[in-house]
Amino acid sequence: MAELVATSADGVPVTALDDGAGPTLFFVHGGGGSAASWDGLTASLTADFRVVRITRRLYASGASVPPTHSMAVEAADILALVGHLDRPVLLIGHSSGAVAALETAVRAPEAMAGLVLYEPPVPTYALPGAEAARRARAAFEAGDPRAAMRTHLRDIVQEPADVVEAQVADPKARAAFTAKAAAGFADIASIDALGVGVDRFERLAVPTTLVEGDQSPAHLRRRLADLATALPNARVVTLTGQGHAAHLTAPETLTATIRETAKRVFA
Repeated sequence: MAELVATSADGVPVTALDDGAGPTLFFVHGGGGSAASWDGLTASLTADFRVVRITRRLYASGASVPPTHSMAVEAADILALVGHLDRPVLLIGHSSGAVAALETAVRAPEAMAGLVLYEPPVPTYALPGAEAARRARAAFEAGDPRAAMRTHLRDIVQEPADVVEAQVADPKARAAFTAKAAAGFADIASIDALGVGVDRFERLAVPTTLVEGDQSPAHLRRRLADLATALPNARVVTLTGQGHAAHLTAPETLTATIRETAKRVFA
């Protein structure tokens, strides 16, 4: 495995893990994650594909969170790395990473052979963060990470109450939330800043597979349905018995969907 390094449009270096050979699968992890979030998928893919996994700058080890962070910055980072590759890629994103992937494709559709977007919280009908994000940030900055985490999980992610309370009570989960909270708030704000609507996607003809879990929060499935209507070349794949984290809970199922999509776009 190698490290791919590029310089983004603003002069900041960005990195990705790079392994395997063949048509390129380019992975963009979700909020609070890392390139390692995809470990359960990549081992079986590198025999047939070049697998590139970006480390999003917000979540890089030791990274600070600039006040100017935006989805335009995320897209520039992805394109800086894609520019080092020799062919269009199948761009695969999860959660906020899927929003970044979608925004990248809007800016440079010619660089994409296709897209796989797993439950992007795009503001199709309402902002995903809005007032709840402001309350969560205020609680965190006031020194109450429990309240911040509860607001985040209950009102933004919209997990069931029992799941929320179990996560808030778990010291490891609280520590993980606290470590990435500032980055997470910036991530949500960058999505909110896109504004409500789907008009900018109506001319994006890149073949797109939209992935959802049938156990996922209703607002994510509604946003996905809105995208499916707006995108001219999209299909929806529903993962039975899965929620928002099939890359961790059922990696083989998500891998099968990616392989099937790759077969379509790289034919």
